[in-house]
Amino acid sequence: MMRTIEVLIVIAIMSGAFIAASYFAVLPIPRQVSPESLRRMSFTTLQLLDSNYDLSKAAFEIDNATIWSQLQVALSASLPPNVVYNLTVYAVGGNWGNAELYNALNTISNTQSLGTASDASSYMTASSNVTFNVIPEKIGEHGGGGTLYILNCGDAPGWWVTGYTANSLSQDLYKMLSPYFLQTVMVQSTTELAQILNGNSLHGETLQNAVIINTCGEAVPIPSSYADSYSGNSYAQYFYEVGKRVNLYNWTWTSIVGWPFYYVSNTGKFSSSQNSWGIYGMVQVGNPGLNAFLQGLDNRTSYTPGSSSTSNPGVVYLSNKALDSSNYYGIYPAPYQTSTRALPSSILTDYHLAVTTYVFNPVGSAIPTAVYRHSGTGGYQGGFYAVGLTRTTDIRIAALGLLADYQPRIYRSEYTTFGTSRLVVLQLGLAGDA
Repeated sequence: MMRTIEVLIVIAIMSGAFIAASYFAVLPIPRQVSPESLRRMSFTTLQLLDSNYDLSKAAFEIDNATIWSQLQVALSASLPPNVVYNLTVYAVGGNWGNAELYNALNTISNTQSLGTASDASSYMTASSNVTFNVIPEKIGEHGGGGTLYILNCGDAPGWWVTGYTANSLSQDLYKMLSPYFLQTVMVQSTTELAQILNGNSLHGETLQNAVIINTCGEAVPIPSSYADSYSGNSYAQYFYEVGKRVNLYNWTWTSIVGWPFYYVSNTGKFSSSQNSWGIYGMVQVGNPGLNAFLQGLDNRTSYTPGSSSTSNPGVVYLSNKALDSSNYYGIYPAPYQTSTRALPSSILTDYHLAVTTYVFNPVGSAIPTAVYRHSGTGGYQGGFYAVGLTRTTDIRIAALGLLADYQPRIYRSEYTTFGTSRLVVLQLGLAGDA
């Protein structure tokens, strides 16, 4: 008996709570319940009708009764039987001051009234004879420079570019970046590299303010003339000279992966030498190499032997600037990567550098990937882009960082060209809703 009374009390309490909640609850009126679903259904239906360009074709052939009859059949078949519709095609006006912006051209409908709970979506179509182009701004067209050098030296092996060759990386970088530069030059041998290091152009291009991308990873091609000059000495001296040239010509030197300036490579000079991992044609310089390059970039009068260091921050994440640039330029690397060769922030004060673009966010005092500029007299003089990530090489990072730093604009053609656009509006309602 007591248990029955307890059950009745619980039922009474729950019923009272339900009645009280129902009394105080604010529910939407019926006409506000359906529009969001109708709007989504409307837009999805427009996309479906234009999946094979049928809707766009009908929008530009207003007087073709056959096409419009087929469109109406397809439209009816795409919607539930209790949904009524009104589809109208508008011409987009081109005379903004004197003409209507939108002028109705044709309408198809299966009802005289859409009721009170209707909603609509719009869809812009384009004429089949219109081509929409993306025209990038050229780096250097509003100032000096504008040359991109890609080191594709056939006589210099690479390291930490596992799975790739310098040639394949060069070709892909050319496709991604050449539209953004006034001129892109493939440096095909260490002899050609010596030519630009000595201040002579290869094809009449502008040498000053150029960007140089080393596709050999942790190895740097060394011309035979430079290798002979430093025989018996540390090849770090060569990296010092490279740094001096970067400062002199205001180049931006790009290291695409790993520990920069760790090896020198030249198959002709080092045919019997290997990097301790079985890759012949290169000599290990070790950690003094980066230190030597930075001394040259800092325009010091002479090279003082020293060492450099990197750190292993682990998983790192693209910066907000890099993410924005990724969407803007349509280059989408993974937003997080692994860094085991991050440079220390101490190089900023030690070598008078400033970071102009963080590609991956710093982790403590570790800078995984960034573009550095050397502060010289009257502004920056020389730049260095170091991608301190773990192999395998992702050249999208190299391309993205350079574009994020130089920020060339992209000019897109517009849909507002007179006579080439149609606006299609599909309004949906529920049958019997009045």
